[in-house]
Amino acid sequence: MNPSHLPPTVQPVRAVVWAFHMALPMAGLWLLLAQPQLDIEWHHGPSHFWLVLVVAIISTVLGGWVSTEARRRADARLVLVSMAFLSGAGFFALHALATPGVLVANGATVGFDLAQPVGLAIAAVFAAASSLTLSGARAAAVLRYQVLVWVGLALLFTTWAVSSLLDLPPLNQPAGEREVEGPMIAVALAAVVGYLVAAVRYYLMYRRGPSAMLISIITAFVLLAEANVAVILADRWHLSWWEWHLLLVFAFGFVAYSAWVQYRREGSAAGLFDAVTLAATARRIHAEYEAALEELVTVLRRRAAGEVDTPVAARLADRFHLTEGQAAVLERAGTALAHEREVSARLSALVTVGERARVGLREEDFLAEVHSRIREAYGPVRVALASDGVIEVGGRRYDPSTLAVSGTRHADGVAVYPLTVRGRVAGVLEAPENPGDPALVAALANQLSVALENARLYRELETLFRSYLSPDVAAALLADPDQAQLGGSLVEVTALFADLRGFTTFSEAVEPAEIVTMLNRYHGVTVPCVLDHGGTVVQFVGDALLAVWGAPARQHDHATRAVRAALAMQHGVDRIAADRPDWPRFRIGANTGPALVGNIGSEMLRGFNAMGDAVNVAARLQGLAEPGQVVIGESTRRAVGDSLPVNPLGELAVKGRLQPVRAYVVTGGSP
Repeated sequence: MNPSHLPPTVQPVRAVVWAFHMALPMAGLWLLLAQPQLDIEWHHGPSHFWLVLVVAIISTVLGGWVSTEARRRADARLVLVSMAFLSGAGFFALHALATPGVLVANGATVGFDLAQPVGLAIAAVFAAASSLTLSGARAAAVLRYQVLVWVGLALLFTTWAVSSLLDLPPLNQPAGEREVEGPMIAVALAAVVGYLVAAVRYYLMYRRGPSAMLISIITAFVLLAEANVAVILADRWHLSWWEWHLLLVFAFGFVAYSAWVQYRREGSAAGLFDAVTLAATARRIHAEYEAALEELVTVLRRRAAGEVDTPVAARLADRFHLTEGQAAVLERAGTALAHEREVSARLSALVTVGERARVGLREEDFLAEVHSRIREAYGPVRVALASDGVIEVGGRRYDPSTLAVSGTRHADGVAVYPLTVRGRVAGVLEAPENPGDPALVAALANQLSVALENARLYRELETLFRSYLSPDVAAALLADPDQAQLGGSLVEVTALFADLRGFTTFSEAVEPAEIVTMLNRYHGVTVPCVLDHGGTVVQFVGDALLAVWGAPARQHDHATRAVRAALAMQHGVDRIAADRPDWPRFRIGANTGPALVGNIGSEMLRGFNAMGDAVNVAARLQGLAEPGQVVIGESTRRAVGDSLPVNPLGELAVKGRLQPVRAYVVTGGSP
């Protein structure tokens, strides 16, 4: 089981068990040294020769393995780890070859004694260095100088072998009582520190990303540190001396066994040491795998569409050194991912279709917006709406009356899905006869039908609303129905009142039909004047009209807009009255100030309105105006400034207000 997948309660137990096993060699060494009678002497050269030589071979294989990966990955940490294994292997081999009585006839020499601790010390330096944080510059330096280091190690091995095996000075001197004496004790202790530093730092890496290879390397470094302790304290050829040789076997054998198990399980050496690499290398490997998988998914999708026929999995297997089994797994994973991506894209397209059905959007514009998104997700699909009783798509013609409102029709190698609006076929969706997942294509047709019905409903509602409400109010309600809630807010507006002077007398003298004709003609001119200047028609009351600027849409120049709209209204009415001098004329009043603006009424019936002193004053100013005049209040005059000429009327008393109102007649200016 992968250590990262263990339950939280199991991982601490495994750590304790591991620490216990690591402590056993030291406990055994202590026992042998504390009970000398147990630390018996066993002098057997051939056993020592083969034992150490096997360690050297295992270490060489591991070092070569890691070195190959280091070159393939261009990874500085793997370079240093391979140096640790191979430098140790070289000195272990020298130690084995110098075993007294096997290949050399003389007794133990300095070359025999020092080969093992020197090899362990040099390997400890590389091990500790490999555990450091190797930044870009440091990593580049390791890669740049690795050849020089290898050359130096090769020269050292050669010189040592010649001096030790050919009985040449200085390594031909007789050995001491122990293998490690004098200054070499400090070297061995430094090696212990180096291995422990490496073990701790690799353990921190293991905590961030558990890996079987990492834990095996940590174990090896701990065992090598213990081997250095044993070589310092043990007497030659005694059991304590043999113990540190066995520790070497276990240290390198454990790493080799872990690598072999992983190789047997995965069937490939690729990726064995990926967990040991630098973070930058790991990111690069991850990016390579992502790119490879994306390439696989792309090719598989194109192959499913009949565009290509490329054995991409085999090519990726060669690129990443995968076995046939792994390549097969990769292709299955890529196929599953490609299918998942396809389903995800199609579901996303369904969401897009629903989102694009906005208020006021025409059906043709809606289909134009979603068409590219649909083709991207569903492939070669076509959508067409009925026109003049016929649906034309892809050179084929369909009669809507002959298409069923549900179900799929197959013709000429395509599947035809009806698009229905209010129980009638309004269009069709054509898709390949084998679309991969017919249910998703059918869902797309249903979603398009709903969106088209919503688009038509929105357009009808908008037309209906705009017939009874000002466009600003209608658009606001369609976009956000919550704005229809009862309530209001205090906003500075400019209110405009307009009514017909003498309307009552006129209406008593003519037929009702002529009254309606007159009002419709007048309002046919006045209402566009209000809307063209950004105003909102609040209500019609008989012959009177109330409009406001500054609400619901906020406008910084609402006073100027209102006065220019009033002038435009009078000009329009003048043109109509030129042909009908008997018709009454409009008088208009406008005033600026705060007003309560919002939805007034009840839960059953409500309307947009504006109330307040500013609106009341506008109504009173309209009553003071003569037919054809536009009278404005003081606040409106200040807001407009000198852009329009006016004549002051002075302070006027108005009905229902204690304070007089300063009023002005607008005498000129273009609307």
